Amino acid sequence: MPAKSGSFSRVAIVGASSLRGKELKQVLEDRNFPSTDVLLLDASIMAGTLTEAAGEPTFIQSLEEDSFEGVRFAFFAGSAADAEQNWQAAQRAGATVIDMTGAIAASGKATTWIPSLSPSIPPRPGSGTNGSRGGMPYYSPPAPVIVSCTLAAALGKFLPQRLVVLLFPPVSERDQPGIEELERQTTNLLSFRPIDQPVFDAQVAFNLLSAYGEGSKPRLADTRSAIARDVAYYLSGRAMTPAIQLVQAPVFYGYAFAAYAEFASPEPVEQLEAAFANLGVRIGAAGESAPTNVSVAGESEIQLARIEGDASVAAGVWLWGVADNLRLAATNAVRIAEELLAQPAD
Repeated sequence: MPAKSGSFSRVAIVGASSLRGKELKQVLEDRNFPSTDVLLLDASIMAGTLTEAAGEPTFIQSLEEDSFEGVRFAFFAGSAADAEQNWQAAQRAGATVIDMTGAIAASGKATTWIPSLSPSIPPRPGSGTNGSRGGMPYYSPPAPVIVSCTLAAALGKFLPQRLVVLLFPPVSERDQPGIEELERQTTNLLSFRPIDQPVFDAQVAFNLLSAYGEGSKPRLADTRSAIARDVAYYLSGRAMTPAIQLVQAPVFYGYAFAAYAEFASPEPVEQLEAAFANLGVRIGAAGESAPTNVSVAGESEIQLARIEGDASVAAGVWLWGVADNLRLAATNAVRIAEELLAQPAD
């Protein structure tokens, strides 16, 4: 739920033209975040782009040293380079930094936070900063990290002996270039024309990939390592760290996943499902179709099909779920700001 606060805050979105930035702006509006205005910032090449905020026309402004004056929350939703180069300027101006790129967390200078898991797994502090007025920056992780940590947190009290997560990233995780490449490849293949592949350096349309082509950066293995690192850091002995694998799927949006958990003895499925529901995961009703990339579009929570026992291992269960990757990540970032606004003033 949106924070209940009588104070209003100026918000800046760095990387406003990115898919994450656009979704973040929409979530702020949908959750009625108490902001006086939303400042849309991006690299100079995107400055002047006409868009809208709160139903009113506005322009994306060029990101400058003094862009953060009067800003309460600065969300970094674009490139890691923009976050690295500008987050300290935001702090010096007194803004609270919420990074969605991972650039600050990689240096150990951000508190990683998944608010939906706070009752069982509180935020994980970083190593500290230089005491700027904005305080410690926060890292809001991407959808696969939220999904993997949620699986571990929900199943933690049942003490699983094994937990394996297979993630199916959509091309929108590579922002607009990934979307455009899948569109072009699909059209060209159906027209029997050669395909271009500057993003993935491989055919992603009508295909599943366990690795990208040699010219693709970052590699799928690098993405997997980054997700596994963030998950292991956040759980950090507080819940079992799952084994993680990625398979690139030929879909535009929606992060699907399959997970296998095995226990010392069979656990009642109803209790497992209740543990997920307690963390805000939507569980499918009896007889309801399993969630899909299409059905979760625009939804803020992780959606899970009914948990099924393994046919061969009595104490093993299978889970299938999907989340709107952009919406889930943006909602997590906004919830961090809402939680901070709800805290009593010092």
